[in-house]
Amino acid sequence: MRYCFALVAAGALFLSPMLAETIAGEQAQQPPSVQVGVPEGRQGGARQGGQGQGGQQGQGGAQGRQGGGRGGRAAGPPPPPAPRNAAGRVIFGSGDPKQAILWTGQLGIRDTPLPRDQVPFQPWAKALFEEREKHELEPHARCKASAMTRQFLTPYGTEFVELPELQRIFIFDVGGPHTFRTIYMDGRSHPKDLQPSYYGHSIGWWEGDTLVVDSTGFNESFWWDRRGLPSTEQLHFVERFTRTDSQNMRYEFTVDDPGAYTKPFSGTMNIRASLGTELFEYVCQQANYAHELMVGQAESVSRSTPTVP
Repeated sequence: MRYCFALVAAGALFLSPMLAETIAGEQAQQPPSVQVGVPEGRQGGARQGGQGQGGQQGQGGAQGRQGGGRGGRAAGPPPPPAPRNAAGRVIFGSGDPKQAILWTGQLGIRDTPLPRDQVPFQPWAKALFEEREKHELEPHARCKASAMTRQFLTPYGTEFVELPELQRIFIFDVGGPHTFRTIYMDGRSHPKDLQPSYYGHSIGWWEGDTLVVDSTGFNESFWWDRRGLPSTEQLHFVERFTRTDSQNMRYEFTVDDPGAYTKPFSGTMNIRASLGTELFEYVCQQANYAHELMVGQAESVSRSTPTVP
């Protein structure tokens, strides 16, 4: 037995330089990523994966690392232009029916879409936000749908599916509750009596190559960013999606919620493409609450008692 351990140890010492060289080479081949709207000092190394739900954690970490910046590398050649449809308008797919594409936001797990000192909180909303930063009991970690900017910060990415014959665009989540959001493109208005929901009601239209989405009718049971910025049923959210090239999309948003903030405010971030990846089965089941994402100020959580969401 001791002889076997000695062989393993010797092999590890021999292989470690080779592994390090191989890993460094793979990292050098990864395309650089751009993080827009990230507070100074937070660029690079963004954690997008590791949600720990549905047994897909390993894939989450790998997929998430694609979204993190790798500062200090020389920039490669610029990405090709964005693909266009027969009418000449930019599309959010790959342009090849046989090649899937997913989109992931470029913010770290502890970042907000804009610096905290730029958020015009009402006092109660600021107090709630600070409390959420402590306990980190995010609804997404309990299989709840993630709306607005939080949808694009979901591990594994999202997929845009445009169905011109239905005049609708669907945005599918891969991780979390594995749900989808509908954007109506047929010129309708918001219904007068909306039943509040996680995704709200979204209508959209094209302004050149920019998809504009206007949403309202939200409930108060989700976080619209990754750190818990509050919202009320008065939330009105406007998004602008502009694909700047084959690998990047500029995402701009404006928040108007007089129930939580003293005035409207805006932010932006980059959403990056992952070519050749597609939706896969993801299980977010009852009582699978991703404990490691709900530790908050504590160093660990007890596994001996039932988890209370």
